[in-house]
Formats: sequence, C-alpha cells, structure tokens
Amino acid sequence: MTGDPGARVAAERAARESYGKLLAYLAARSGDVYAAEDALADAFAAALERWPVDGVPRVPEAWLLVTARNRLTDRTRRVRRADLLHERLGRAAREAQRTFDRAGELDDERLGLMFACAHPAIPREIHAPLILQSVLGLDAARIASAFLVAPATMGQRLVRAKRKIAAAHIPLRVPADDELPARLDAVLVAVYATFAEGWGDPSGYDPRARGLTLEALWLGRLIVAASSEPEATGLLALMLHADARAAARRDGSGAYVPLDEQDASRWDAAAIAEAETLLHRAARAGRIGRFQLEAAIQSAHAVRRFGREPDRHAIVALYDELLRLTASPVVALNRAVAIGRLAGARAGLDALAGVASDARLRDYQPYWAARADLHARAGEALEAREAYAHAIGLCIDPSVRAYLAARSALTDA
Repeated sequence: MTGDPGARVAAERAARESYGKLLAYLAARSGDVYAAEDALADAFAAALERWPVDGVPRVPEAWLLVTARNRLTDRTRRVRRADLLHERLGRAAREAQRTFDRAGELDDERLGLMFACAHPAIPREIHAPLILQSVLGLDAARIASAFLVAPATMGQRLVRAKRKIAAAHIPLRVPADDELPARLDAVLVAVYATFAEGWGDPSGYDPRARGLTLEALWLGRLIVAASSEPEATGLLALMLHADARAAARRDGSGAYVPLDEQDASRWDAAAIAEAETLLHRAARAGRIGRFQLEAAIQSAHAVRRFGREPDRHAIVALYDELLRLTASPVVALNRAVAIGRLAGARAGLDALAGVASDARLRDYQPYWAARADLHARAGEALEAREAYAHAIGLCIDPSVRAYLAARSALTDA
C-alpha cells in the first residue's frame, strides 16, 4: 500500500467511530439493514484501497456514504428489488450529502436501529446480538463468545434476523411509550455487552475494543434521556461504577490489579457519585431488575474508597436475587466467588460445583481463573495449576496472562 501513511488509520478510525451511525442512517432510509450493511462493508474496503492513493477525504463519512450507494447500485441491479432499493439509498446518500454541506454531521439514528433489532417479529434470543452487529459492527464470532453460543450458529441467526427486518418492513425508530418496555431489555443487554467488550481490554491490546466503553456510556445516557425505565438508569449506574475503576486496573508498570487489591484512591469519585445518584433514583421506582442488582453489587464494593470493607453478606444476598432473576451461569460463577470471599474457598468451590458441568463455561476464561483461585486458597495445588493452565490458555490480555502465571507459580512454592 502506497501513498498517505495515515489513510489506514483514518479508515480504521471511521470504522470505529462512524460504522453504526452510517449503517443506521442508510438502513432507516432504505428499509433493508442487510443490503445497507453489505454496501457499507464494500465502502470501507474501497476506502482502504483508495485513501492511501488519493488522500483522506475532507469528510470521510460523506465519502463512505456515497461509495456505499454506488456499491449497492452495482449489487442490486441483479435482483428484483434493485430499482426500489437503489432509489431509496440514492435518496439517502443525496440527503446525507446535503446534511453534511449544511451542518457538517449526520443525524444520529442508532437508537432507532437498536429498537428495530429488538422488534417482536424477531426471535428474542437474537435481539441483543443483532444490535451488537448492526449498530456496532462486531463480528459474529466475537458476539458468539459474549453470548456463549457457537460462532456458526450465531452467524446463521444474524443473517436470518437482518432479512426479517426488511421482509417485515420493521420501522427503524424508537417505539411509543406503551411498546418501549417490552423491547428495552434487549437494547440494554446489547449496550452492556458493548461495554463489557471494551472493559475486557483495558490495556488496549485489542484495537477492535477501543472506544467501546465510551460508546456504551454514550448510548446508555441516550437511552436514559429517552426512557424513564429504572433498568435503563440502573444500567448506566452499573457502567459508571465499573468505568470509575479504569485507572486502577493497572499499576504504574502496566501490571493487572484485581478489584480487591486496587488502590481505591485512584477511582473516579465523580463517576461513582453519579452512579450512586442514578442507582438511588432507579430504586425509588420500586421495580428492581438485573442491572440495578448488578449496580448495587458494584456500589457495595465502592465503600472501599472510604476505607471500609465491602459487606460480603450483602453481596452474596444480591447475587442470590440476581441468580433467581437470570438463571445465568456467569451470575452463578460470580456468586460462587462471592461465597468464597465470605465463607472460605471450600464453600466457594461447593457453590461452583453447581455450574461446573455447564458446557457454556468450558471456554470461558473467568470461570477457570476463579476456579484456580479457589483451589489455590483451599490448598489444592494440583487442581489449581490445572485450572490456571486453562485460564492462561484462554486469555488474550498479556497483563492478565502474566498475573495468572505468577499466581500459578505461587502454588509451587
């Protein structure tokens, strides 16, 4: 690749920052998420080819939209709906260009696309994964990992769901107040999964994860502004609590620091204060849900900034209720860890035995890390080393891998 060395960086930045916005804009006007997605993928491929030669355009988003329109024209001439789809996307691209000329930016319609992905006509289990791919551009394998599903299965479900949006003429808009609660949960799950993807890579080892936590926080604020539902407020509180600890998750040398060992003075006090205000506001509605419970658990840990130890009994009680609501194996795993902190490693291992046979946790790195820690604290060195080996093999973050290797070495001492 020759020419402008910053062209690839510019294209990658446009993909990270504008993919969902561009797709939502095109899909809202064409009525076909699947076709708009293909056209936009071609546009980004063209950018990687042309920008190093021609230079980065003044308004990258506008260039990508026009190119997507042209690519879609070439593709859709071979299908029956070509004329209609071409006309719609042509109007969308021309309207986008006028918007850029007038205001310098597009209207943001991602929230409407998110709710379209959570329409009752689409199977419930694919709502959140479809949002992650359509709005944020995450690939099927990455989404499958987040939802503990085989990548091939996830890919097939996503393709069928995007075709359903076009076939059923699902409108890309925020639903009316009476329809919103039924579709909100999937949107919240997707936003939290987005946050978790970015949160899982605090050192920036994976370039695809950059900016995802900020994107999730932005979407969370957007949803709270559009909805008075307490679970939306609870989710934003949860993400703020977690994000407040970002600076403390690595020490000065970049080494991983687990929650219980973090320097609480490095936590963002303003973010925690905002999270606490939001959590109390949500609780006043009297409708407790998953995200409020998870935010309450984070709030229990946040008392360390005052020099106090977390209330381990309260944390286990919150996990009990969360497990009752969700029946999630990940929640069961975290509950076992909490029991291990409250009642000792053997009690934690007994609790963990309840999910040890769940196939969804077989390749879930936090499961093996938790199991290794509990075995080590129970004095079971052989079992601990085996579990640490599994956890290290599944870990992509070098600093976490180094931490686990160091902990494993201690079992030999």
